[in-house]
Amino acid sequence: METNPLWLYALLVGGVIALPGMDMAFVAANGLAGGLRRGGAALAGIVAGGCLHMAAGLLGLGLLLQASPLLFNALLLAGALYVAGLGWPLLRHGPALQAVAQGQTPRGGLSTATRGLLTCLLNPKAYVFSFTVLPAYLTHEPLRVLALAGITAGAQVLIYGLVLVAAAGGRQRFAASRWLARGVGLLLLLTAALALWRGWRLL
Repeated sequence: METNPLWLYALLVGGVIALPGMDMAFVAANGLAGGLRRGGAALAGIVAGGCLHMAAGLLGLGLLLQASPLLFNALLLAGALYVAGLGWPLLRHGPALQAVAQGQTPRGGLSTATRGLLTCLLNPKAYVFSFTVLPAYLTHEPLRVLALAGITAGAQVLIYGLVLVAAAGGRQRFAASRWLARGVGLLLLLTAALALWRGWRLL
């Protein structure tokens, strides 16, 4: 376990984070709706969730979930329903994105960060990664644990940060489009369905 190189972990975690999923869709949606400030709060929540995943892996909670298919199924369902709940209002009410962008329905940074934290904690992709990859690199050495956590958080900030900048940059140009809002809503719903389907197949 201790001989597995950290650079290989960085490549693996970077590849997993770069795959479109719940976390990426959440950051992009908030970047479109509220610009860099609100998207940054969403990203902070996602990073905090990633740190909690690392702590859960260290404490062996991932093995507990893996040993209990019923509990893991419940987690998958909760995560999928949560993200679908974020996407459904946008899909049903296209102008919602415009209203948020114009400040008619503002959301505080703490509230957005909390929702980001929940999104990450309910993301089945993160748990699958914890089951299959993290155990081969994670030890109880504090410095190594901190290094893995730093690599994970850094990859999240880099990749999701680029997504956020791109989304915030197109906000003024596309905020008035109800079809964009519905597109974001559809993306969140598809992400929820795909995450549930992929996770279920791995059981």
